[in-house]
Amino acid sequence: MKLKVTKGSQVEVIAGSDKGKKGSVLEVDHLKLRVRVQGVRVQTKHSAKDGVSKTEGFIDYSNVKLLEKKASPSKKKSAKKTAKA
Repeated sequence: MKLKVTKGSQVEVIAGSDKGKKGSVLEVDHLKLRVRVQGVRVQTKHSAKDGVSKTEGFIDYSNVKLLEKKASPSKKKSAKKTAKA
């Protein structure tokens, strides 16, 4: 299944404990249909080496609404027509 949400797109969370929060998509998991949004579902991990670190968790793609799609540069270059005499 192809998701309309891509990395770098602006989305808003429409369901769950982070409802109403907006952010950009950091990562998309196409197999599990989940996305990681900046500043949403922040999880704390403790380790003896690094101490405390915070990272965003994945949420289901159906819980986000696409606000603005990432502007991608066009891959095709315009062909210049040259007139041959």
